[in-house]
Amino acid sequence: MSRRRSTRSLSRRSWLALVLVTATAVFVAIGAYRDRSGAEPGTGPVAPSATVPDGAPLAGVRIVATRERAPQPYRRAAFGKAWTDDQSAPLGHNGCDTRNDVLDRDLTDKTYVRTSTCPRAVATGVLVDPYGGATIRFERGAKTSAKVQIDHVIALAYAWDMGAWSWDDTRRAAFANDPRNLVAVDGPANENKRDSPPGRWMPSNERFHCQYAQQFAFVAREYGLSVDRSSAAVIVQADNLCQP
Repeated sequence: MSRRRSTRSLSRRSWLALVLVTATAVFVAIGAYRDRSGAEPGTGPVAPSATVPDGAPLAGVRIVATRERAPQPYRRAAFGKAWTDDQSAPLGHNGCDTRNDVLDRDLTDKTYVRTSTCPRAVATGVLVDPYGGATIRFERGAKTSAKVQIDHVIALAYAWDMGAWSWDDTRRAAFANDPRNLVAVDGPANENKRDSPPGRWMPSNERFHCQYAQQFAFVAREYGLSVDRSSAAVIVQADNLCQP
């Protein structure tokens, strides 16, 4: 087992620049953000069944009144094997499974071990959970790995209802493993979120609301997914309070 201490620390501005200029190296920033306003979801300036104009955080995204329901039931298997490296998203085909790619990106003070799916899988490390703010010490193992989980910012089931049901298998596998839609988080927080969009769930750590909202909006735009009106309102509220 080898050991390497990570010194990576990225700002929200760095993350935004990277997702705009490259599809080969993506890093998620965890910074300090202002609290979002206390307005009720669903009361923002976004109209139902409309496309948001340029300049808004959801520019070009189709906004619908409520969460749509796909003509076929959601199936996790439709998005391919979990965390497969055999897909076309950024970091795909790099020799390491997606879960370990994200752990390596988001954790610090890491040690590594070779596994069947990654030559440098994260064995131990430290996560500052963006959803709750707690510091979590990660240790790979059957009884300990679940303390840190990889969350889809736009949940697969929500994406399925909002358009992914019509995609081909290649596009769904890319979406499920796209690091721009993934973040390492506290396991219970991820389980509490389930497949909820921003209109029904936001991280308890309000300093992460700006990043979370902008990441959700970016991925929805990149993949042409619709967003429900109440979630769009929350995204606009959070974006309005982002630090420059």
